[in-house]
Parts: sequence; structure tokens; C-alpha cells
Amino acid sequence: MTAPVFVVERMPTGPEFVLDGPEGRHAVSVRRLEPGEAVTLTDGLGHWAEGVVRAVEGKDRLTVGVGSVHEEPEPAPRITVVQALPKGDRGELAVETMTETGVDAVVPWQAGRCITQWKGERGAKALSKWRSTAREAGKQSRRVRFPEVAEAMTTKQVAALLAGADFAGVLHEDRDHDSTPLATAELPATGSIVLVVGPEGGVSRQELTAFAEAGARPYRLGRSVLRTSTAGTAATALLLGRTGRWG
Repeated sequence: MTAPVFVVERMPTGPEFVLDGPEGRHAVSVRRLEPGEAVTLTDGLGHWAEGVVRAVEGKDRLTVGVGSVHEEPEPAPRITVVQALPKGDRGELAVETMTETGVDAVVPWQAGRCITQWKGERGAKALSKWRSTAREAGKQSRRVRFPEVAEAMTTKQVAALLAGADFAGVLHEDRDHDSTPLATAELPATGSIVLVVGPEGGVSRQELTAFAEAGARPYRLGRSVLRTSTAGTAATALLLGRTGRWG
């Protein structure tokens, strides 16, 4: 089994590192780590170091002997999912499963047909939950480069993001629309892939037009229609397999 991952603000610069605070408490009181057990320390930005617990103090502090710091290279191609805001806590579910699968960035999107609205303090709180979910899911899945969760975007901002991508697409389930299977799309070997996942009510014609003008074609996953909270995960898995990042 791979070593558990703990997040640090700064990577160790010496042979020993003291892990305390919330991460130390989790290591000591929840994971109940003991001297001799292996851990991985990371900043979540791609830097990481293997370590071995040398001593445990109290309920929230342990000393770790660490080796050299490594850096995981940037993934290629980079996969970003623009996620329309789902209802309730299904947004956190989408972020959690996409993170575990391997997405590189998530962009919350305030689509026209979204029931959920991110405004003011409520929006800031929801964004904080998405970011916390990405961090915790990154640790759980033993990642050392956690996905970025951007500020919520408008349709106009999403269109600008799509225009700058090496591959841009919109998951669209309308059988009457001229959509291509994502499984047969021509994908870049490097650069960026940006894929839009619409809300439960679907992507509106106006939004499809705006995205098409930005160079994003409609694509479909299969015959069944997935919920917005699961479509991004399925698409991410497909893209990771087709680009060779899973292999």
C-alpha cells in the first residue's frame, strides 16, 4: 500500500521535519501513525518527499525523517472540466470524483439553466467547499499535484477559456444535435483540453452558439445521459485513457 499523503505549506529543507497542526493531528490521532511508518509530504503543487516517522509527540505532532524533494512534471495534455453548478452537495461529489480520477483543473460555471446560484457570501462559501474537497480528495488518492479550482465563471468567461484551448468541447446529450462521440475525437498530445459539462437542464442554444464561436464542438459520451455530477468524471477517465496518461 502506498504511503499516506500529508500537505505542508513549505517543503522540508533539512533531514527532519515536524508535522503538526491539523495535518499532524490527523496523522497521530486519526491515522495513528507510529515510528517506522512511511509517509509522503507534498505541497499539492507537484513537489513531494518520502519520509519515515521517527517520533510521535502528544496528539498532533510527529517528527519525520525525509529524503530529497522531487517534482512531478506538469501533466500533458492538461485536462480542465468546466462544471455547471449542480444542486445541493452534488458539486462537491463531482469535484471529489474528478480529483480521484485525475482531472487537472475544475472551473465552476454559472450556466443559464443552473438552479443553484453562487452569489456573495454563499458563493464564497461554496467555492471554499469545492477547494477543500479537491485538497482532501487529492490526499486520499495519493496525488502530489492537486487540481486547481478556479473562481466561478460566466458563459462569456468560459467562452474565452475555450478559445485558448488546444481542444475544446461541450458534452451535449441532444440526439438531434450534430454531436461527435468523445471516444473518437482527435485529441492533442500536449497543450490543454477544456471540456464543458452542462447543468441538469442542459446547455442552452445561446450557450452552445457562444461556445461554438469560441471553437468548441459538441460531443457525447454514449447513449445514456449522465447526471452533471458524474459526466465530468466519466469524461476525464475517457480522456486520460485516450491521451495515454493512463497506461
